[in-house]
Amino acid sequence: MSQPKLFSNIRTASLGFPRIGKQRELKKATESFWKGGLSAAGLFDVAKKIRRENWERQKGAGIDIIPSNDFSLYDQMLDMSCLLGAVPDRFEFKGETVDLDTYFAMARGGSVARDAKGPSSVTAMEMSKWFDTNYHYIVPELKKDQAFRIAGTKVFDEFREARELGIQTRPVLIGPLTYLLLGKCQGEPFDVLQLLDGLVEVYIAILKRLSGEGAQSVQLDEPILVTDTQPAHREALIRAYKRIAVEVPNLKVTLATYFEAVTEPAKLLESIPVAGWHVDGVRSFAQIPEFLNHLPKDKEISLGVVEGRNVWITDLEATVCRLRKALDKEVTRPITIASSCSLIHVPVDLDQETALDKEIRSWMAFASQKLDEIRWIASALREGDGAVQKELENNRMALNSRAQSPRVRVAAVRERMAAVAPKDFSRQKPREERLSLQKEALGLPPYPTTTIGSFPQTPEVRKMRLKFKKREIDSAEYEKFLEQQIADAVERQTGLGLDVLVHGEFERNDMVEYFGEQLDGFVFTQNGWVQSYGSRCVKPPVIYGDVSRPQAMTVRWFRYAQGLTQRIMKGMLTGPVTILQWSFVRNDQERSETAFQIGLAIRDEVADLEKAGARIIQIDEAAFREGLPLKQSGWADYLQWAVKAFRLSCSVADAKTQIHTHMCYSEFNDIIEAISDMDADVISIECSRSRMELLEAFRQFRYPGEIGPGVYDIHSPRVPSREEIERLLHKAMEGIPAERLWVNPDCGLKTRGWAETTPSLEAMVEAAKNLRALKPAER
Repeated sequence: MSQPKLFSNIRTASLGFPRIGKQRELKKATESFWKGGLSAAGLFDVAKKIRRENWERQKGAGIDIIPSNDFSLYDQMLDMSCLLGAVPDRFEFKGETVDLDTYFAMARGGSVARDAKGPSSVTAMEMSKWFDTNYHYIVPELKKDQAFRIAGTKVFDEFREARELGIQTRPVLIGPLTYLLLGKCQGEPFDVLQLLDGLVEVYIAILKRLSGEGAQSVQLDEPILVTDTQPAHREALIRAYKRIAVEVPNLKVTLATYFEAVTEPAKLLESIPVAGWHVDGVRSFAQIPEFLNHLPKDKEISLGVVEGRNVWITDLEATVCRLRKALDKEVTRPITIASSCSLIHVPVDLDQETALDKEIRSWMAFASQKLDEIRWIASALREGDGAVQKELENNRMALNSRAQSPRVRVAAVRERMAAVAPKDFSRQKPREERLSLQKEALGLPPYPTTTIGSFPQTPEVRKMRLKFKKREIDSAEYEKFLEQQIADAVERQTGLGLDVLVHGEFERNDMVEYFGEQLDGFVFTQNGWVQSYGSRCVKPPVIYGDVSRPQAMTVRWFRYAQGLTQRIMKGMLTGPVTILQWSFVRNDQERSETAFQIGLAIRDEVADLEKAGARIIQIDEAAFREGLPLKQSGWADYLQWAVKAFRLSCSVADAKTQIHTHMCYSEFNDIIEAISDMDADVISIECSRSRMELLEAFRQFRYPGEIGPGVYDIHSPRVPSREEIERLLHKAMEGIPAERLWVNPDCGLKTRGWAETTPSLEAMVEAAKNLRALKPAER
């Protein structure tokens, strides 16, 4: 048997590493800073320690190209806006560099003080999902006469910081095209490409300064290239990078793409004068041969073959075999082995999971372990399989264990799936008939007020949950405490005058994790945290096998809460697509199959809630749009099964039972028909940061259900005024019939405190009452 070809020109790279810290040190420090318990210097010290640990961890793992500026106190797009001086006017920024208070005000809203007039209250910048992930970024606000300049030093400071530790890094920046196309025009509409030339001037100045600091290379992230970009976008990209190559010839630029295959890459590869490209070989290994065919032979290719978005181990032998075949004719080209994307989307270190089931643990890899996988693949290509023989054997054993485990495929679940019939995807009556029946049965006033589900998870709530997990208190004491919290929440809501109440979800650590803990086919980690936005971290469940519901999950708490009041109490569930999207999902079957399994489990819960007396049941699909493929060619298939999964979960409900759903920050225009096809009776959406602009899609489509546009931003500690909420509601009524309008916050309130929640809801309820008092012609 002939020996495999060896490749001497192999390096390893990391595109980014989790910045939250092994024990969420950044979250704790940031929130302490916001509350006044930690100084800015103290926050910076924690951040510096995390960066050092990350760099040293990557260096110790044998990674050749280590990133800097992948760290952020809140969000990398917000960092980029600050670096470029793109601070919206309302923040009254006039300094040389963006200060910390302005930075966090842009992210969270709040008060800014610039002159003798004292502080003024400002709204935060809008958030949106980062492509098809559960990470949220701060959307750049761009105006027609937008001026850019260097207004931050972070990227330079962190490069020097690493160099002082003896580590040469490759700074990471969001590329100019991605930055512009993910931005949002303010004021009169215009083509954001008009801003490109001025923007590139500042990029050139940044890159020149980095080169002067001693940087040898830089990573410019352009994930926008994997979407359906237009020819004008690609021409603009070519023009921009040609300018950069002329102006900064001594700095090697790697153009990084990820999350999908690059759209129409041939001309880009032949025309853009960069040192190399990074491609996602996990989402699309098929694009690698095309890149190798069109990319000039002296250009480096970085192959993202270790999954950066999921926790399953890489099939090392299969990956090495595919790479050898693809690279067979590559003799001189520089080649880099890397993760598919930044590792911020996976937890930090599997070694912390000492309590995790040993068999399932052997199937998994977190960020630290993925660094090892990158090194092992590179070693096999460079030195042969013998160099990593033990690692390959262990990997093979783990893969075989997973493939053969009876825990993964469950006969009863598969039999039930096979029995699903077309009737299981439809409600008993059409929506118009249902809404009429529900209006009579529920007897709610115009502009009914409610909340999205959760109430503040106070330090006391978190403390008691931790005590229960540590078995310092028994279940009887813990449940008594939860009942007290629910009773308090019901009393507060009644006092506020809310029309439809919720129990507050104090028993839930997370809207997905809570359900996963009670479903078969899921496993949970102790420290598997990932960043969702800012200081908000989530611990996604891991779906390793077939999913089913052994027993009721929410009925006990619904019954207790409803027993405390004569007002309507909502049953609160998370939908199948959101549970899927916000979990680490098994990769050995189609995602649609797993979504339907979850849909059946939620269907059983809907039936049990209805039997317990629930007249309104909310099934949150916050991540519905997030799962949309990045290319429109894949939309129809996804939307078909995603809609069916939701309908499967709720079609068992009686026509008089009102089904609500909730969706987070999204652009709804292009999927509004699918949202309507979900056949929910009421939908609530996050809307306040966009100032009701997101409602336009519902207005144009003439959405047939009822709508609750969020009237205030729960991601900000800022308390809205009644007048502000009334203005938003009047704006909403320009496109939504008054009789179909609900009044609610943007999202759940678990991250807020009662000190902000109570006055915010008071203002919201008062605004609704004022609208009810108006004559129809005045509304």
